[in-house]
Amino acid sequence: MEADWEVEIGGGAPVIEALWPGFVDLRSHPERVCEIAEAAVFPPLAVLLRVLNSPESLVWTSKCDVWEQEPAALAVYFDMLPSDGAVFSERQKAEDFCRVYVARLQATALPENLREHSIDLVIRQAVAGGAEGFGITVYLGAKGAAKKKAETALAVLMAGFADALPRRSPPESPGEKLQ
Repeated sequence: MEADWEVEIGGGAPVIEALWPGFVDLRSHPERVCEIAEAAVFPPLAVLLRVLNSPESLVWTSKCDVWEQEPAALAVYFDMLPSDGAVFSERQKAEDFCRVYVARLQATALPENLREHSIDLVIRQAVAGGAEGFGITVYLGAKGAAKKKAETALAVLMAGFADALPRRSPPESPGEKLQ
C-alpha cells in the first residue's frame, strides 16, 4: 500500500468548507450517518465515518464521496479536521499530524494483495464557521479484478485506515494513578 501526504494551498487550490449547507454532524449525532447517501450506497464508508467521528477520534469529517475510477477500481474521499478545534490553526500542525499518521499507515500490516492500493492525505486551507486554518482531504483508492473485489479491497483499506488512526487516551481512573 502506498501512503503519502502533500500540501495543496493557494493558487486556486480547493478549500475545505467544512460546515457546508449539507453538513451532517456525526460527532453529535452518529445515528445520522444513514442520511449520508454515499454511506448508504457503500456501507463500509458508514463504518469508517462512525470511527472517525467517535469521541476517541482525533478528527471529525465534513464531506465524503465514493466513485468508480474505472471498471475495477473504486475510490473514496473525505475531509478531516482536528477534533480539538474546528480547523488546524497552523499548517505545521496539519503537517505533523500527516507525518505521524502516514508513518503509522506504512507500519500497518495489511494483506499483501493491498500493496498496490493508495492512501493520500492532502493538506488544504479550510474554513469552519468563523475559523480559518487547514484541514486534510483523504483519498483512498483500491483496485480489483472485478468491481466486487475492488469494493472488498477498499473496505479492507478503509478498516486499516481507521485502525491506524491515533486515538485519544482514555481518562485515567482514580485507581490507576501511581501513589
